[in-house]
Parts: sequence; structure tokens; C-alpha cells
Amino acid sequence: MSKDVSVESGAANSTDLAERFVALQEFVEVARTRLPAQVWGYVLGATETETTQLRNRQAIENLALRPRVLNDVSEVDSRGNLLGRPYRLPVLLAPIGGLESFNERGALAVADSAAAFNVPMMLSSVSRWSMDDAMGQRTARELALIYQLYVRDGPAEIDRLIEHAQALGSPAFCFTVDSAVYSRRERDIVARFVKPWRASSQGEARDNQASFNWADIRRLRDKHQMPFILKGIATAEDAALAVEHGIDVIYVSNHGGRQLDHGQGTMAILPEVVRAVNKRAKIVVDGGFCRGTDLVKALALGADFVGLGRMVCFALAAAGAPGIVRMLEILEDETRIALALLGARSPAELNASHVVNEGHAPAPVSALSAFPLLDQGLRPADLDG
Repeated sequence: MSKDVSVESGAANSTDLAERFVALQEFVEVARTRLPAQVWGYVLGATETETTQLRNRQAIENLALRPRVLNDVSEVDSRGNLLGRPYRLPVLLAPIGGLESFNERGALAVADSAAAFNVPMMLSSVSRWSMDDAMGQRTARELALIYQLYVRDGPAEIDRLIEHAQALGSPAFCFTVDSAVYSRRERDIVARFVKPWRASSQGEARDNQASFNWADIRRLRDKHQMPFILKGIATAEDAALAVEHGIDVIYVSNHGGRQLDHGQGTMAILPEVVRAVNKRAKIVVDGGFCRGTDLVKALALGADFVGLGRMVCFALAAAGAPGIVRMLEILEDETRIALALLGARSPAELNASHVVNEGHAPAPVSALSAFPLLDQGLRPADLDG
């Protein structure tokens, strides 16, 4: 293995990182060597048979790209815009519980990287750190911080959190809606890995989570003015209901395959959601996205932004906040290359004609099949978690 990288202490500068990490797979390699077996299993795993997670990757890899040639692509702009604010890349750093398992600074390191690169960050409500902690001394202009809520408290506390997020200048407030009950994640169960952020959902908190419904969304929409995001939409029917309830951003997600087993891959769901929404709300999608070509497929099929989860964990574990920035730099380079080779000068020039569903992936899929060279750096047994 290559030399270790110490970044949070400031021992590694951007030049060091650019030399150490030249491909996205290298973040995975370094993260695997640094993380305890239980944490590696947590980040790589999903629920029960892990079929939904595999279908996330399958749905991406089933899609082939259709390039258009002889367009002037001497200048390519890969920036994105969400809710009226421009960002360096049309990605957001998805909410992740237990970030401190990957780096002692956890969500604070993710906030640093989001501010440095200029992409939005979602802060999980089960994070060790609060909205104020993540914002630090920054202004809303410097960090687009979106709070993501698991509804474990009553209406008064939900109202308080929304009002506080609005006072901090947050661009939106997110409700996760695919976690009415928690699934059985067998990698964690077999490894006896007890996640404290999940274990805290007991009694009244559990009941509040299970009973949250469309009437609650209507009450909140009528009371609060800030943009709302629903994360966990997985059907056209619920996307249409969300728009009818005044939701501003539809977040297509199956929790990375960590909730309902045997669900569809999110990229298979995306087209029906786009049709149901019909430009009445913005659309975000996550679920297995790792490469620039993954991003352009989603953008071509109608997503406005793409959420990154596991890639953030790998980069955070490998090299802290600077590692996430470096990961985003490589992803940005891949995205610009993919845009140019498709004949598009920006995401706005992509459309469904740039993508075709081949009906199968070129090779067997796994959580890490986006990186076929990984077996040259890790033993196959290690990849299995």
C-alpha cells in the first residue's frame, strides 16, 4: 500500500492529495485499510439480501450513453443550480448517520468540504453535531446546509427545528419518509454492530416515526414558508402526491438499499417520477452513484441534482475533509469529460436521447462494481466485506 496520508493535522496539502489520489477507486482502497471490519461492513452493506442495493448499481449500469459529435465543446460548464443557488457541481452530500465512524470530526469535516467545494450538504438529524455546530462561524452563503429530519419528536419540536434552520439561512428542510420502521441490515446484525444513532429510536420516538403521514406534511406546508424536500420517494404516485402537497424538491431514494429489500433501483424509478412531477418541482436522486458517467445519466433522464453517500464515506475515511474535496475534483473532471464526449457543453444540454437502456449490465454488479480495477489493490475477500 502507498504511504499513509495525514490530512486533518495539516500535514498533507492539496498537491500531496492530488498526487496520492488520482482515481476515485483509491479512496475506496485507503478507506478499506483504515476502517474496522464492522464499519466497513456498515458502509458497504444494505438490508437483508441486499437486492435493492444491487439493483441501484444495476439500474445505472444497464444504461448506455449515446454521444453526439461535431459539437463545439471547447468550453464545458458542469455547474448546477438548485432552488435558485448555483453550485460547482450538480451533486449534494447526502445525509449519513454515524459519520464519526469514518473520521473523528464527522459531519464537521463534511461541512468543511462542502463549503470549500461549493456543493450543498445534508446534515442528518442523527448526527452527533447540531446545525449550529456544522455551520460554525460560516454564513449561509458560505455553506448551504440542509437539515434532514427523521421524525422522532412531536409537532412542536419539528416546528422549532424548521424555524431554526430558516433562521440559519438554510436553503431547504428535508424530511426522510422511507423509514417508518427500520429494516434488518444483516451485515450489521451478524457483526453485532450496534449503531447508537439507530438504537435511539425507541418508544415514543419510534411511534412518531411510524405515524408521520401526509396530513402532517400538509400542516407543516401550511405553517412554514421555507422550501421542503421529501427524501425517500420511490414511485410516481408518491411523487405526484408530494407535488400536490407543495413539496419543492422530490428526492428519489431507497436509502441506498438499506430499508425495503427487493426494491427497484432508483435510476429505474427516475423516469416515472420525472413524468409525474412534470417540472413542478426539482428532482434529486441517489443510490449507488460513483462516477461522472453515473451523474450524466441521471441528469440526462431529468434529475436536477445527484446525492452522494458512500463515496463521501470512503473519501472521509481516507483523507478527511480535504479527501472529500479531492474526490469531488476527480468527479468533476469525469463529469466534464463525459459531457464533452456526449457533445454537451453543460448539464442543461443533456436529454433522454443521450441515454438508452440496454436491459443488462456489461458485467456482474456489486456495491463496488463502478471500480473494476479494485481487485488489483484489494484481495477479493476484502471486497466482500
